[in-house]
Amino acid sequence: MIKLLYATFANKDEALSIAHKLLQEKLIACANVLDGSTSVYRWEGEVQEASEVILFAKTTEAQAEKASSRIKELHSYDLPCALVLPVESGLPEFMQWVEKETN
Repeated sequence: MIKLLYATFANKDEALSIAHKLLQEKLIACANVLDGSTSVYRWEGEVQEASEVILFAKTTEAQAEKASSRIKELHSYDLPCALVLPVESGLPEFMQWVEKETN
């Protein structure tokens, strides 16, 4: 089963660096790095606003938790956002490719 990993980063360099490490370790099949998002959140009792970069990565159910843990290890934030989202369906050939790339 395919999963979509969603994570945010302080900058594009960090997102790309971690994406490359996850790929090298075969924890993800591919990643999309989207620059230019603005996050609004409460941290330590204060409302914050920050520029962030979003990473979407395609992985498998077997690798999703390992990938999330690895993001936490490598991330510059004290509490990074790393969510695993279900994929209900998709192009079968693409889903097979994700399975192959993460085994």
